[in-house]
Amino acid sequence: MAPTTLDLFADDEPQQQPRRDRIGEQAFVLRGFALPWLEQLLPALEGVLAAAPFRQMVTPGGLTMSAALSSCGTWGWTTDRNGYRYTRNDPQTGLPWPDMPEVFLQLAQAAAREAGFAAFVPDSCLINRYVPGAKMSLHQDKDEKSYAAPIVSVSLGLPAMFLFGGFHRSDKSQRVPLLHGDVVVWGGVDRLRYHGVLPIKDGRHSQLGEQRINFTFRTAN
Repeated sequence: MAPTTLDLFADDEPQQQPRRDRIGEQAFVLRGFALPWLEQLLPALEGVLAAAPFRQMVTPGGLTMSAALSSCGTWGWTTDRNGYRYTRNDPQTGLPWPDMPEVFLQLAQAAAREAGFAAFVPDSCLINRYVPGAKMSLHQDKDEKSYAAPIVSVSLGLPAMFLFGGFHRSDKSQRVPLLHGDVVVWGGVDRLRYHGVLPIKDGRHSQLGEQRINFTFRTAN
């Protein structure tokens, strides 16, 4: 459920179901779903980043990723010349990754339920920062121990064009526009679809400025 502090006027206005766009058999875009959480979400994000600031990671092939990354939860995701993997500790500090804020967990689980995945218990949240020009190449999320849990992806800030493809990199991808507050959930038969983000266009968001922030919730272990 949404944070209780935002339910003060629940009796004054009818509750509207979020618009749910199906992009696969078990994949959905929940339009504006994260907006009721923003009052608590953004301060919680600041706390995470104070402990584990954004950094530019390097792929195993030696390329610097254009999106900056951080993590929170029991497991953080990292990449370097030794490969992609989850770690319990932040490689920059040697300390455990920051705990996942409760509002992050509430949002992720509520979105998963809305998409038909009632038992989602994420133990990792990868946080990406995209500035104009930054992108994410087509890839599969397959570093997890099991693919039974869905992926929950939250978009904040500047708009993005999300690519949602097939089970081979060469398959044609859908182009799905994502706006501030949209949440994408995919799992089940769609769990291993390739996906990515086209280069972010120039712009300025009223709350987050010249950037897009993306949370990707996963069950790593």
